[in-house]
Amino acid sequence: MVQRMLRTRSVKKRRVRTPGNRLVTHYKMEKTKVAKCNVCKKPLHGVPRLIPSEMRKLPKSSRRPERPYGGNLCSKCMRKVFRKVVSNMK
Repeated sequence: MVQRMLRTRSVKKRRVRTPGNRLVTHYKMEKTKVAKCNVCKKPLHGVPRLIPSEMRKLPKSSRRPERPYGGNLCSKCMRKVFRKVVSNMK
């Protein structure tokens, strides 16, 4: 029996013949959605579109940008947040 998450028609299946002349089914996982900014909803740059198991294998610096709010806010919205914080400090 295959894994529970693969028992659906939305997962792409491919029949592959092995060197031992057996037919096996390979399951192709769909890509995840594009990561979006929490404020303006634009796609985030520097965040790969990988399934979670593949994302875990990447080093932490490759999963998201190495700046404050990296992976949550785009650079424009991040600058706006910092300007607001700095203006409130004065």
